[in-house]
Parts: sequence; structure tokens; C-alpha cells
Amino acid sequence: MFYVMKKIEMVNLRGQYDKMSKEIDAALLNAIRSGKFINGPNVISFERSLQNYLSVEHVITCANGTDALQIALMALELRPGDEVIIPAFTYIATAEVIALLGLKPVMADVDYETFNLTASCIKPHITNKTKAVVPVHLYGQSCDMESILKLAKEYDLFVIEDNAQSIGATYKFSNGLEMKTGTIGDIGTTSFFPSKNLGCYGDGGAVMTRNPILAEKIKMIANHGQIKKYHHEIVGVNSRLDTIQAAILEVKLKYLTEYIRSRNTIAECYDEAFRGVQELDVPKRTTNSDHVFHQYTLKVGSGQRDNLKAYLEEAGIPSMVYYPLPVYQQNAFSKYVPSDFSLQVTEELCEVVLSLPIDTEVDLDQVSFICDTVIGFFKSK
Repeated sequence: MFYVMKKIEMVNLRGQYDKMSKEIDAALLNAIRSGKFINGPNVISFERSLQNYLSVEHVITCANGTDALQIALMALELRPGDEVIIPAFTYIATAEVIALLGLKPVMADVDYETFNLTASCIKPHITNKTKAVVPVHLYGQSCDMESILKLAKEYDLFVIEDNAQSIGATYKFSNGLEMKTGTIGDIGTTSFFPSKNLGCYGDGGAVMTRNPILAEKIKMIANHGQIKKYHHEIVGVNSRLDTIQAAILEVKLKYLTEYIRSRNTIAECYDEAFRGVQELDVPKRTTNSDHVFHQYTLKVGSGQRDNLKAYLEEAGIPSMVYYPLPVYQQNAFSKYVPSDFSLQVTEELCEVVLSLPIDTEVDLDQVSFICDTVIGFFKSK
């Protein structure tokens, strides 16, 4: 009998669903039968479950991860023209909400090895208008939060963690204290977009904080600025997690630790296979953070990134470039920087990064095939 390898996908949501279909179907049916589709009991239950998982006092769910960032910024009462420092190597949503609120996104370079902001990357961009910094825990690994918090305290800056790609990651301080990413700064945000490590079947997001005053304000903002129905204390937005999505997420949260373990197993296989390939740099693991591998991102040298991507595609292997352009080279954000603005590391990363499949449903035979194909590409050169 011949083994036929199933199609390789970057994200196999159907395969993931099949493994927990009975639980998901039951949760969906119960949510529908409740008749409470907005702020139903599943939303409250999921918020509490996520609070327990993250060991954080307050979780406020919302409609999506972009809303989560916007609501977090609104809660801090920043004024138009205030500056917020972000990495230039990130998804556009990080900058988008800053611009929408009339604030100024200030783009900083990142560390070449970890893809993340560091205190030394942030400091040169601090001015008397700087009010906040948004460390993005990119690809599944935490920024060096200890040094960032120290810098933020020195300059009296708010810290908003963009944790859309790293839910479940743990950061370890020099004194041994361990905290989940998204719970370390003043406010943390995350996304439950379907392809995330903890994803729903539509859009969803959440805001996390340890500060009860901020938590109350975040709740108000997310619900039209009201605490009591029809009594609006501040200008807010309409951003709520659907009851049905909360029911799905509560089921999937039980599997998040297993998902993280599975992704790390695949990452270790890739590491072992690619360490001997001169043109490839495998993802660096830092000593102060574990890695949940939302993406497994190689740096491909010798100008071969695009050729490798095309070669993999011909072999039926998907791959992705996250991200092909710095934020400041996007037309929508070019006005925030001088015409000659350049960040060396960010621009180099945009030319060399390539992410391989690391979904929970990728099996070891597929991983072996991917490894052999990548290695074969370089052997043929």
C-alpha cells in the first residue's frame, strides 16, 4: 500500500476542527440555544478562563485585534500629535490605529536576530512628545520586556503590548519572575483571527490589564462609552466578541498548550535540518522567553529568498513573507517620515525573511518533505 501525503497548508483549520468537532459543535449549539448572541454567558466564561490562563486580573474581549489596539490607546487618553514608538517591521495594524486616532507613529528598527524591538532600538526615537511604546512580540517570542519597562519608567511612557502573535509565550525576568506576554505592560492586546495560535472562526480580540481603573475604562470604551445602558460617560466604540466566537475560543483554549508543544516539535525538526545549510539562519531563541512559533521564520541569505519561495511553490509547499515592506514604505504611512528615512535592519529583514508551514496539523512526514525540499534547493546551486 502506498502512502499518499496530504496537501500541505500554511494553516489547516479544517483539520484542526475535525479533531475537536464534537466539542465545538456542542459549544456552538449551546450558544445558539441560549439566544444570547451579544455578551452572552460564553463571553463572560471565556474572559474568566483566559484570565486564569494568563494569570492576569482583567481580560476584556472585543471584535478584533485591531480594535483591541485602538481601545487600548483610547483608554490612555493620548492627545492628537502625541508620539507612539512602534517597530517598523510589523503588520500594518500596529501603526494604523495610531494614525486613526490622530497620533504620530514613530517607527524604530528592530533586533536582527529576534525581529523584535529592544530598549536600544527605542531610545533614539524618544522625544518630549513621546507618550507610549508598542512592543510587538513578533512570530511568537517576547521582546526583552525588562529593559523596555525600565526605559519606559525612565521617560514616563506607557507600554502597550501587541501580543497578537505570541499568546501563551512566557517571559522570564532576571529575578526569576515569569509572566505571560500581554500581561507585562500597562495594557496588552491580542487577536483571535482564525490563523492565530488561539483563533476563532471569524474575528475576535481582547485587551488585558492588571490595572482596575484602566480595565473599567476599556470596558466602557468597547461598549459605546457606557457602564449603565443608555448612560454614556465617554466617547467609545462598538466592539464586542460574539457569543458564538467566545464559545469556540473556550474550547480551543484547552488545547493551546498542546498546540504550542506541537509547533515547537516542528520547529526543532526544522532547526536540526537547516543548521548545516550555510545560506539559512534558523530562528533565534532568547534566554528570557520561550517561543510559541506563530510563525517559523528563516533568514535566507545569498539573495535566494524569492527563488527558494518559488521552488517550494512548485513542489506544493506554501510559504509566506511576513513582511515584504517596512511600515514607512507603505504609501499610507510615508507621510510620517522624511523621504530619505531608512532603517537598515528592517529593510534587510524584508528582503530575507521566509516563513514555513508550522501549523498544528502539519505531520512529521510533511515536515520531512519540506526539509528535504529546502535542502535540495541549495544542493542544486
